[in-house]
Amino acid sequence: MIRIPILAAAMAIAVTPALAEPHRYELDPTHTTIAFLVDHLGYADTLGAFLEFEGGFTYDMDTRELSNVEITVKTASVESFNEARDNHVRSKDFLDVEAFPVMTFRADGGAPANETTGTVEGNLTLLGQTHPLTLDVTLNKAEKYPFGHGRFTLGISARGTVQRSAYGMAYAVDNGFVGDEVQLIIETEAMRIEE
Repeated sequence: MIRIPILAAAMAIAVTPALAEPHRYELDPTHTTIAFLVDHLGYADTLGAFLEFEGGFTYDMDTRELSNVEITVKTASVESFNEARDNHVRSKDFLDVEAFPVMTFRADGGAPANETTGTVEGNLTLLGQTHPLTLDVTLNKAEKYPFGHGRFTLGISARGTVQRSAYGMAYAVDNGFVGDEVQLIIETEAMRIEE
C-alpha cells in the first residue's frame, strides 16, 4: 500500500515537463549594429554607428521575462563615414570621448505586447548623466543557428529616441544645425551562453 503512492509520485515527476528557465545571451559582435540617425540642417538625416561594444541579457523564452540587460558602447568608436565629422563628434561638443569613454544602457525588465513585440524600459548613461530610455523591441527569430557557432540565437530589432540636450549635449540645438532628437537603431543576433 505504501509503495503504490510512492511509485505514482515518481511517475508523475518523471512525466512532468521541465519548468521554464532563463538563459543568458550575449550580443554577437559580427552580427550586431548599433546605429543612429540625426537631422542635419533640415536637409537630411546623418547616419552613424558605433563599432565597438559588448553586452548581453537574461531571457526566458517561455515566460518572456527579461532581466539583467547591459550594453556598453565605446564612444570613440563612432563612425559616420567622414573623418572630419567623426573627429568633431568625438570632441567636447558632442560625445567628449576623452572624459566619457563609454556609454551604457541598463534595464531590468520588459513589457511584452505579444509573442514577438514589446518594450524595454531602462536607463542610458551618457556624458556622466543617466536618464530613462525606452526601446521598442521586435523578436524576429528564435532558433538554433544553422551553421558556425550553432548556438540558440535570438534575432532582435530595437528602436528608441534620445534627446541629446537632456544629457548636456546642447551644441547646435538652438540654431537647428543638428537635431536634438537622435533615433537609435539596434539590430542584433544574441547568442545563448551555453552552461
